[in-house]
Amino acid sequence: MITSPAFRGKRYAVLGLARSGVATVEALLASGASVVAWDSREEARAALLPLPSGERAGVRGSEQSERTTSDAGHPHPTLSLKGEGLSLADPLEIDLAGFDGVIVSPGVPLNKHPIAAHARKFGVPLIGDIELFALARPSLPPHKVVGITGTNGKSTTTALIHHILQTAGVPTLMGGNIGLPILSQEPLPQGGVYVLELSSYQIDLTFSLDCDVAVLTNITPDHLDRYDGFEGYVASKKRLFGMQSAAHNAVVSVCDARDYDVLEYSSGAMASCIEDAFDSLPIDKKEQREWPSLQGPHNRENARAAVEVCDILGISLEHIRQGLRTYPGLPHRMERVAEKGGVLYVNDSKATNATATAPALAAYPKIHWILGGIPKTDDLDDCAPFYGHVLAGYTIGQAGPMFADILRAAGKPVTESGTLAQAVNDAHAVAQPGEIVMLSPACASFDQFKDFEARGDAFRAAVGAL
Repeated sequence: MITSPAFRGKRYAVLGLARSGVATVEALLASGASVVAWDSREEARAALLPLPSGERAGVRGSEQSERTTSDAGHPHPTLSLKGEGLSLADPLEIDLAGFDGVIVSPGVPLNKHPIAAHARKFGVPLIGDIELFALARPSLPPHKVVGITGTNGKSTTTALIHHILQTAGVPTLMGGNIGLPILSQEPLPQGGVYVLELSSYQIDLTFSLDCDVAVLTNITPDHLDRYDGFEGYVASKKRLFGMQSAAHNAVVSVCDARDYDVLEYSSGAMASCIEDAFDSLPIDKKEQREWPSLQGPHNRENARAAVEVCDILGISLEHIRQGLRTYPGLPHRMERVAEKGGVLYVNDSKATNATATAPALAAYPKIHWILGGIPKTDDLDDCAPFYGHVLAGYTIGQAGPMFADILRAAGKPVTESGTLAQAVNDAHAVAQPGEIVMLSPACASFDQFKDFEARGDAFRAAVGAL
């Protein structure tokens, strides 16, 4: 794991004990910090850490519990664990005076959750695990960091950069909003490159991450329940560039850089345009035919961003081309699940808004389109230019009736399937050889699934049962 002497003797509270929260607790304890940790789920608290004796942390007896008093005068339990420097208590119920930070999950809505006001009352910063990584960087072997943000395309661009670096033999780790928590991974040797996908939520909790290369794939309206309108969301993305030192590199979509003044936040970073990447090497756009997991216009833009970054990092054109050809793709992102009876089944569950779905529709002709869930907008306008590729729609979830009306108004046949399994069966019943059955929902998943991964897994299972 990544540790740092910068944390020795400091005191932190960690709120949220999912995978990244547990990794944060472990890294801080190993660095010599003291930690107060909490999660509302009892099972998460009980499974927090393997203790030195081999037992697991949990509420097991009165000899480990003590009563303390909160700043409001209300008694509450604090659990002191055998793990040195670790205790369990809800940060909302304790006096935070003297703490060096409260580390929260990116999923905690800072505009609504009471922890924000409680920490502010004590002058304690709210930070995330990416900020801890940034603070640990001076103690790591010399390295570079690539940070990728944007509304769509972050994961593919991050994974593709990581894959090309691996292809070229460069030591590299991938983390942030993808893969394993960055603090849980072993530090890279000298010359390594950390490739971090960064959501706006993670950037909100980060204040000193100076990326050697910062990337903006695009900005379109999203997560507006967390921000003061679209402008607040854009401002969050811009902050990644504001943290950069002069002479570091910014790779941006030229339209987003112009429309939203992204680079005005930069401290003099040298800017490159995603759109120019293939021209400078050069790579002919016809070469995309040789990249099986990077089909469609959206993946051409993802590839351009990755190529520009890898060129900045000094990767040879030969290795870049090899990486593009051999990139395996990511689960739930234009994932080719199976071909049955000449019909290709594609899992694009990660497309949680219409802007993300539009490129998937553009990538294939003759699509039986499964869509729906919790809508982020009340239209499918971004998808409309590609309705000519849609043979029929199969709607599911909360947005099903609304999306059915939209598609019918566009002259498309629609089946209101209701559930994903039924939609797969409905599409399978009419799809012909050479056609595509695609799950690209243009919606969040939480009405019927715990997350987009569970939705994609259910699609795979339904296809497998055909």
